[in-house]
Amino acid sequence: MSMTKPTVAVLGAGALGAAIAARLSDTEHQVKLWNRTPERARAAAAASPGVTAVAAVTEAVKGATVVLTLLRDGDAVADVMNTAIDALDTGTVWVQASTIGPTSARTLGELARAHRVAYLDAPVSGSTGPARAGRLVWLVAGSQDAFDLAEPTLQQLGTAVEHLGTGVEGSAIKVAVNAWMTAATVAMSDVLALCDALGIDHKLFAKVLEGGPLAMPYALQKAVAMDEHAYAAGFAVELARKDLALADQALPPTPLLRAVQQRLDQTIADGHGHDDLAAIDYQRARLN
Repeated sequence: MSMTKPTVAVLGAGALGAAIAARLSDTEHQVKLWNRTPERARAAAAASPGVTAVAAVTEAVKGATVVLTLLRDGDAVADVMNTAIDALDTGTVWVQASTIGPTSARTLGELARAHRVAYLDAPVSGSTGPARAGRLVWLVAGSQDAFDLAEPTLQQLGTAVEHLGTGVEGSAIKVAVNAWMTAATVAMSDVLALCDALGIDHKLFAKVLEGGPLAMPYALQKAVAMDEHAYAAGFAVELARKDLALADQALPPTPLLRAVQQRLDQTIADGHGHDDLAAIDYQRARLN
């Protein structure tokens, strides 16, 4: 007996949205992909035969059991969902997966409640590579009923689906996670510069870290990208800077985070905003 494939609408065909759409297609979902720039959705769909690009956002969400928003910021999500929300079917769950911070997540939750739509505050930890491989970590907040509706789909996209609470805990912890990730990447670049000054081979430095409790796989991956000058965007510098600004909503920048922000600002000013976060190392790389 054949079973109907579940339909998921992915709103946002950026690098992460396109990777998630492709992964869902591989895992027996029908995927409708929408983007404000239709050409981007069409290009992503052309690379994934199971993904259909849809021109109208209202058409994208019709018939979907899960609607995923993967847009740049809270204002973009609000603009799109104010148009689309009345077209959602009864019983659809809206999974808000953009990194927008708890303030915007709370506002969007109020929008969902006003329209009686099940809503999850559910940003992800992980970039395009993990998304394509189904290795994201989902940081989910919302009602148990909404979580139960979305969990089977989210399990296909991640190695962990963490239900953290019933409010906006997902967006709150995502701000902290991204601040840590960005600060660690900047620290790795500076320590590689120290290694250069001390005459230490980078592979030896990495080997010492890997052998003990100080290993951080993400930072070690960035070290390799820095040494190879490999800046193809997994997580762009300008997005990291946007996410650090969300931390400012919680408290004034600490001295460390202020220094990290300044490093990102200089990297963007020098033309690397669209490059991967590893590009913050471009000045050291240029000297070698």
